Amino acid sequence: MRELAQLLNDMRSAGVIENYALFGAMAQMRYTEAVATLDADVLVAVPTPERIDVLAGIYEFCARRGFSAEGEAMKVGAWPVQFVPVFSSLTREALEQADTADFEGTALRVVRADHLAVIALTAGRAKDYARILALLESSSATRDQIASLASRHGLADAWRRFEAKFLDE
Repeated sequence: MRELAQLLNDMRSAGVIENYALFGAMAQMRYTEAVATLDADVLVAVPTPERIDVLAGIYEFCARRGFSAEGEAMKVGAWPVQFVPVFSSLTREALEQADTADFEGTALRVVRADHLAVIALTAGRAKDYARILALLESSSATRDQIASLASRHGLADAWRRFEAKFLDE
């Protein structure tokens, strides 16, 4: 993971990406017990988001560094890494407000727990609901934080349905 953190920071320094933040299951492990995952997901803001090949610069940078593509991912150390361009106001905010963690002496930006929960709410799969519950159980995010964030991003109804199904007695 340190290798990925260094690569991401180098990409940002070189201007290949404007910013990044780890999200998904790998990011959740910062806040909860370890979860099973096959890859690392990285949210990115790129300098030219209007291009059709929005990730081309990332893949070229990685290839010059000796990393190879594996389907939709780049293999960085032991991990396939999927780069996901910001795709909504929620993911842009999550990227902008990400925390910076120290990973073996290297800075690594990680999406905050409340943003992880609301992003999971938008996906709406059983494993995403389990992630929200784990974030709540670990006290990494509160119901009020999630409700507020969900409301700001037009997801208040989805949050109320989640609460009714999983949290209300």
